Amino acid sequence: MAEPGPRGNAAHVWTPARSAAGRHSPWLIASIISISAFMEVLDTAIANVSLQHIAGSLAASYDQATWVLTSYLIANAVIVPMSSWLSGVFGRKRYYMFSVALFTIASLSCGLAPSLTILIVARIAQGIGGGGLAPVTQAMLIDTFPPASRGKAMAVYGFTVILAPMLGPLVGGYITDQFTWHWIFFINVPIGLLSLTLVEGFVDEPPLLVNERRERWKRGIRFDFTGAALIALGLGFLEVMTDRGVQDDWFADPLIRAAAIISAVSIISFVVWELFAREPLLEMRLFRHRNFAVGTLIIMVIGVILFGTTQFVPQLTQQILGYTASQAGLALTLGGMITMVTMPLAGVLTGKFQPRVLMLVAFAVIAVSLWMMSRFAVTVTFDHIAYTRAWQSGAIPLLFVPLMSAAYVGVPPDRTGNAAAMIAVARNLGGSIGISMVQALLARREQFHQARLVSGLQPLNPVYVHTVHKLTQAFVTRGASPAEAAHMAIGEIYSLMQRQVLMMSFDDVFHALMLFVIVISPLLLLLKRGPTSHGRDRERVGEAIA
Repeated sequence: MAEPGPRGNAAHVWTPARSAAGRHSPWLIASIISISAFMEVLDTAIANVSLQHIAGSLAASYDQATWVLTSYLIANAVIVPMSSWLSGVFGRKRYYMFSVALFTIASLSCGLAPSLTILIVARIAQGIGGGGLAPVTQAMLIDTFPPASRGKAMAVYGFTVILAPMLGPLVGGYITDQFTWHWIFFINVPIGLLSLTLVEGFVDEPPLLVNERRERWKRGIRFDFTGAALIALGLGFLEVMTDRGVQDDWFADPLIRAAAIISAVSIISFVVWELFAREPLLEMRLFRHRNFAVGTLIIMVIGVILFGTTQFVPQLTQQILGYTASQAGLALTLGGMITMVTMPLAGVLTGKFQPRVLMLVAFAVIAVSLWMMSRFAVTVTFDHIAYTRAWQSGAIPLLFVPLMSAAYVGVPPDRTGNAAAMIAVARNLGGSIGISMVQALLARREQFHQARLVSGLQPLNPVYVHTVHKLTQAFVTRGASPAEAAHMAIGEIYSLMQRQVLMMSFDDVFHALMLFVIVISPLLLLLKRGPTSHGRDRERVGEAIA
C-alpha cells in the first residue's frame, strides 16, 4: 500500500477528480447528501424520550426497552470502521444508496414491530444501514470541496451532527405525546425515499473512483477479516459497557466486566494488527498527521459534550421539574435555533480565521455555559434553562466546523474515506462515553449528597423538628388527623430533600464537564495552521484544474 507522500507533495493537492458533484453545483450535492445523514443522526437521539412508551406498548420493562438504543449503537459502531472498505469495493454512490435504502426499510420495520424482539432486530438492521452514511458523507464533502471552501461545506454537514441530536428529544417527545412512538420511525420513510431519489439524480460517481474500483477487483478483493473481527468485538463490547454500565452497577456485574476486558484486548490488538497489515481496514498511519490525530481526539471530546448534555438537560427537566417529553424537548429548541444561525456563520469565519482562534473562543463560551448550568437550583425557570443551553449550542458550531476543516489538512485525497470513518468512530465513541460518564457521575453524586442531607433529618436537628411541626399543623388544618399529618409532613420533607439531592447532583456533573472542557482546551494549540481564504495560493494547482 502506498504511503502518504510528504507535505507539499502533489498527492496532497486537491483536485476535482474525486468530486461527487460532476456537472452540478457542489453546494447542491452537499445539501442532498446531508439529508440522510441528518436522518440517521436524529435517530440516535429521537428514541430516548420514547422508551417508557415503547416498554409499555410492547409489554416489556424499561430496562429491557433500553436495548432498543443499545442494539442500534452496537450495530452502528461495528459498521462504521468498515464503511471505507465497503464504499471502495462496491462504489461510493452505490454503497451510500444501499445504506439509505436499508435504513429506510429497517425504519418501516421498527414502526411495524409487534414485539420488542422484532423491534431490536430491526434496530440492528437500521444501525447497519445508518453506520455508513456519516463517513461516506464526510468523504464526499472533502473530495468535492477544496480546502479553503471546506469550512462552509462542513457548516452544511454540521447541521446533521450537531442540530440533529438537539432536535431529537423535541421531535421524539412531540411525536410520542401527540401520536404514538411508532411514528418516530415512520417519519424516516419519506425522508429516505426523498434522499434516494435525489442521490440517484444528482450525485456523481467520478470516473477516477470507478477506475480505482475496477483495478481493485482485478487485483482480487482482499478483506481484513482479522481487523474487522477485532474492531467489531472492541467497539461492540465497548458500547455494551458504556450503555449498560449505569443500569447494571458497572464492574459489579459480570457482563460489564467481561465486556470491558474483551473490548480493551480487542481494541489494542486491532491497533497493533492494523499497523502491520498489508491492506488494513483502517489506515492507522494517518495518526502520524498531527492535525488529524488532534482533530480526532477533539471530535471525541465534542461527542462527550454534545451527546452528554443533550441527553442530560431533558432528563433534568423531567425528573426534577416534572416536564413532559414535549416540554423537555422545547427546552432545547432555542439552542437549536441559535445553532442554525451560527452554523453558516462558522463556515464563513472558518475561511477567514485560523481554526485554533475560533475553537478557543468556542471552548471558552462552552465552559461559561456549563458553569451557568452548574448554578441551577430547584426553582430554575424554563427561560433560564433555554438561555444557558443556547450559549452552548451557539458555540459548538464554532468548534465543530473549523475542526472538521483542519483535521483533514495533510491527509492524502485517496485516504479521505479512511479518515472520515475514523472521525465518525471517534464521534460515536465520544457520544457513548459522554452519556455513560454523566450518568455514572450523577449516580455517585446522588449517593454522596443523599448521605450528607439525610444525616440532618433527625430529632436532634431543631430546624428539622420545627419544619415537621409546621407542616404537620398545615396538614391538620386541611383535615388530616394528627398521626396522618405527621407522616405526611415527614414524607413531604423527604420528597423535597430528594429533589434537592438530585439538583445538586446535576450541578456537580455540569461542573465536572466544565472542568473537562477547560483541561482539554490546550490541545487546540497543537493544531497546525490550515488554509484560509487569504491563503488560496497554496491551492492554485487544484483550482486551476477545476
